[in-house]
Amino acid sequence: MPSQTDLLIHPNLLKPGEAGEIISLTPEHARWQYISFGVRCLRAGDQLSAETGDSETTVVILGGECEVESAAGSWQGLGKRRNVFDGLPYALYLPRRTSYAVKATTPLEVALCSAKSERDFPPRVIRPEDVTIEIRGGKNVTRQIYHVLGPDFPAHRLLIVEVFTPSGNWSSYPPHKHDQATSSHEVKLEEIYYYRMSHPDGFAVQRLYTKDGRIDETVTVRDNDLVLILRDTIRWPPDPGTTATTSMSWRATSGPCRPPMIPPTPGCARRGPPGKLTPPSTG
Repeated sequence: MPSQTDLLIHPNLLKPGEAGEIISLTPEHARWQYISFGVRCLRAGDQLSAETGDSETTVVILGGECEVESAAGSWQGLGKRRNVFDGLPYALYLPRRTSYAVKATTPLEVALCSAKSERDFPPRVIRPEDVTIEIRGGKNVTRQIYHVLGPDFPAHRLLIVEVFTPSGNWSSYPPHKHDQATSSHEVKLEEIYYYRMSHPDGFAVQRLYTKDGRIDETVTVRDNDLVLILRDTIRWPPDPGTTATTSMSWRATSGPCRPPMIPPTPGCARRGPPGKLTPPSTG
C-alpha cells in the first residue's frame, strides 16, 4: 500500500548559488509508464547536455536566461524572469531523438519535463505572449493558471501548467481523479505536482485518497517538494498556508492520448488578463 514516502519526494539541498540537481523523477521511480521530471540549477556559463531519447521533452525556464543548441535548431535569449513569481515563462518543446545543450547566460534554473511518445512534432519556443492565462474557481478556491503546453499544443502526450494559489486558498477544486477515461469529465493521466513557495516558511497541505481507502494520506509539502498522483488517487486541493504569499504547483501530465483538461467549476472560470492575483510581466 502506498504511503507518504511513495507520494512525496523531497529535493536535494543545494547551497545558494550552487549548481546541481534539485529533484529528479523517472517512470521507474514513480512505477508508471510515461512521465519523467527534473529540475537543475546552473551557474552562468555552465552547460547541460542531454538527449530526449524516446520522449518528447519541454525545457521550462523557471528563472534566469539561457541559449539552446540542438540537433533540431538553435535558440538564444530564452528566459527573462528572475524566478517563477516574476512573470510568464519561456519554454522550449523538443521532439524525440534530439540531442540538446542548454547553456546558462545568467544563473539559471530549468525544469525538464518529458513523456514517452510514439509521435514526433516540430520543435517550438513558447514565449510569454504564447501562454494562456486563466483565473479558475471563485472565493477561497480561486487560483491563476498559466497554460504552458495546453491541450491544443502540437505535442503527443505532454501537458504543462503553472498554477498560482494565493495564501489561504485551495487549488485543484473540486476533488477529482484521472485514472480512467469515462467522459469529458474524467480523463486518464499520469500527474505530478512540483511546488515552489514565494516565502521560505511557506507550506502546502494536500490530501490524496482512494475510494477503497487503500490510499488515504495528507502530506505537508514545502519549497521544491514533488507530489506524485498515483493511479486511482483522488486529489484534495493544496493549501499554501498562512505564511506563503503565493505557491506554484507544476502539473506535467501524460496518458495514452492528450485529452482535454478537466472542466472548470461552472460559472467560476474566465480567460484573459490575469486580474489581481499575481500580475505577470511579459519580460
